Amino acid sequence: MKGAGLFLITSLLFLHARAQGPTKQDYARAVSFRWQNINNKKAYNLFLQANWFADSSGFWYVTQSKEGKSYHKWLRSDQSIHPIVSADTLPAKPAAAEDAMEEKSPDGKWIAYSDHYNLCLKSTATGEVRQLSSAGFKNYEYASYYGWGEIIVGENGMRPSHFAVSWSPDSKWIQTYICDLRSAQKMYLLDWSVDTLYRARLLSYYRGSPGDTDMVHMTPVYFNVETGEEIRRDEFRNVNAVGCEWSKESGVSYVEEQVRGYQRVNLYRYDLNARNLDKIYSESSPTNIDGYRSDLIEESGKVLLTSEKDGWRQLYLLNIKDHAVKPLTSGAWYVNDVLFIDKKKARVMFMASGKEPGRNPYYRHAYTVNLDGTGLRLLTPENANHAISVSPDGEYFVDNISALDQPTRSVLRDSKTGKIILELSKADIGGLMDMGYRFPEAFTAVGRDGVTPIYGAIWKPTHFDSLKKYPIIDQTYTGPHTHQFPEEFVSSLNRSNQALAELGFIVVTVDGMGTAGRSKAFHTISYHNMGKNLLDHVLAIRELGRRYAWVDTTRVGIFGHSAGGYDAGHAVLEYPDFYKVAVASSGDHDFRMEKDWWPEMYMGWPVDSTYNQVSNITMAGNLKGKLLLVHGGIDENVNPSATFKLAEALVKADKEFDMLILPSQHHGYTGKSADYFLKKRWNYFVENLLGEKPIWDFDLR
Repeated sequence: MKGAGLFLITSLLFLHARAQGPTKQDYARAVSFRWQNINNKKAYNLFLQANWFADSSGFWYVTQSKEGKSYHKWLRSDQSIHPIVSADTLPAKPAAAEDAMEEKSPDGKWIAYSDHYNLCLKSTATGEVRQLSSAGFKNYEYASYYGWGEIIVGENGMRPSHFAVSWSPDSKWIQTYICDLRSAQKMYLLDWSVDTLYRARLLSYYRGSPGDTDMVHMTPVYFNVETGEEIRRDEFRNVNAVGCEWSKESGVSYVEEQVRGYQRVNLYRYDLNARNLDKIYSESSPTNIDGYRSDLIEESGKVLLTSEKDGWRQLYLLNIKDHAVKPLTSGAWYVNDVLFIDKKKARVMFMASGKEPGRNPYYRHAYTVNLDGTGLRLLTPENANHAISVSPDGEYFVDNISALDQPTRSVLRDSKTGKIILELSKADIGGLMDMGYRFPEAFTAVGRDGVTPIYGAIWKPTHFDSLKKYPIIDQTYTGPHTHQFPEEFVSSLNRSNQALAELGFIVVTVDGMGTAGRSKAFHTISYHNMGKNLLDHVLAIRELGRRYAWVDTTRVGIFGHSAGGYDAGHAVLEYPDFYKVAVASSGDHDFRMEKDWWPEMYMGWPVDSTYNQVSNITMAGNLKGKLLLVHGGIDENVNPSATFKLAEALVKADKEFDMLILPSQHHGYTGKSADYFLKKRWNYFVENLLGEKPIWDFDLR
């Protein structure tokens, strides 16, 4: 009896140690930590948006407090901040972009426009009309372009009209494209969401899938304005992309070609007068070329290249005359972006991460360097992330300094030295802290190679008890073009992971090997292998379980949207004994059904067996846990067909699963549908991971 009593006491203690089911008060607290209920309600000035005047004479900005908005402007003339009494005095924001159907030449003598799918010119002096092209017709359209998200309504609906040309600086040439849709395939949607219609609307849009040849083709074409001569470049018709930039030299254009498959980039100097196409740079990779960029600096006879070609994303200078390439920056760190090129002073301002020793490799810092390679200078020394807005002339920049545990401080800095000129605002998080808010905690773990550190963050409930065992939920997005570590304070809040944690969970996000922002070797892990970097998530969560007694690695859930939706589905199919519950929203569950460029960049081209190997649909028979599939009914970004195909595969495999279709929603969910999905996601974890009865009737406001 003594042993039985001890067993009973131990069992009761174990049950007490487990995180208990959420109450109405827990739901209310979770709601209070939603981003919509924090931003400018419990926390203010989390990110300052600088609105620079076009002449760089200053900028205006808004600060927030409990009393409301305040408008300010900083003027360069007196280096001071001035209050703006009325928002009506602010410069008018540009109107929403309309598709302009004509464009005037730089010298003002001609107006280019299209008529019956051909390119025409009209004299501004006499009204004379000249038709430059004559071969255009519907679906073979001059001076048009392909609108990636454009929707065509009805079986015989018309594609929206588009117009785009590029005049040479001297107005002697026009460059444009022929948009060839003759063999292009469409994707389709049925819209059941219109209240007044009792039959679904048929929606369609042009979209190529990986491996397709019957897709939209854009053919570059040039016209000599004086003679009307047409010069086509058909050799660039079947590439991933081609960009053309005019030189200041008459009749000279720079053409950048991304060869299909993203394993080669070519840059040409094209002299239209001599019909000479001179390749001045080429780069190839056995995997893929991602993050490549070129910027013409003709004043210095150079092209600034941004490339991962030597193992880290760095800056290079290409000499236009002799084609020589020299590194402008180098080292085991990552150039994020080029902010400003000062062509007169021959210097470049750029963002980079991982350069400062001992700091989080995802923190971004601003630097400047001269085009001769000298004068590399750190402009933002604070050990935090820096989100930058540069003045049009490059002389000043506004810096939002923050980290996941450092509320935002917004300052104005000098671009030459980085010196802080003045402080603009500081985040006020008093109301957030009064709610018992805990900053998320950064952590590191070891990647699959046993050596490489990977980074993540942990959100705990405000009522956290280290004596309890908490289920852990992985918020995922392993898309190789980005990373998930919340380096900014605002990004640690706007995901609403704290809200989910309040229901009795530990929430984590992890950047496994194969994601962006680190070395080329780190990035390339995902090539031909998307989805498999979830292994690093599994290893990291297990490591957290060994490190902390309050992490229950027998109850692991996962959720994600878009590529994260693919992850969530993949997790319970690839690792069915580890991930027990998944919510997969708007997932691209088979990359063969996706838009062509993204999978061809990261899974390769031509399409091979690896596409089949990483498909969630082909793994449907592995499901053991609970899976909720969610999709917007009219999602033109990630077509819902892959979710339906996965559902069909699960049915054929006799696997139990749940599915929610939001008929009126595109790729991002809004309004009542967004609220409904949030409640569904929360409760799916409460019921299936926490093992408690969920509450539905609670207010999200």
